[in-house]
Amino acid sequence: MKSSYDSKYDLLYIKLGNARKVHNKPVSEDIILDFSGSGKLVGIEILDASEHIDLASVLPVKIQKSSSQK
Repeated sequence: MKSSYDSKYDLLYIKLGNARKVHNKPVSEDIILDFSGSGKLVGIEILDASEHIDLASVLPVKIQKSSSQK
C-alpha cells in the first residue's frame, strides 16, 4: 500500500495494487474507487481530503507539490 497527497488539489490517493487499466466507481461525492479489469480494488481517491481525514494519521504520506508551489 502506498499513499500520496497532492496539496494543490487536496487529493489523497491510496494505492492498493497495480492495473494497466482501471475502472472508476464513485461511492460518494468525494470518494472514488479504482478497480482493475478483473474487479480487484486497486486504489482509493479522496477529494477534499483534509476535510475528511486527519492527514497526519495516514502516515507515511508522500506529499507532492506542484512546480508552482516550490
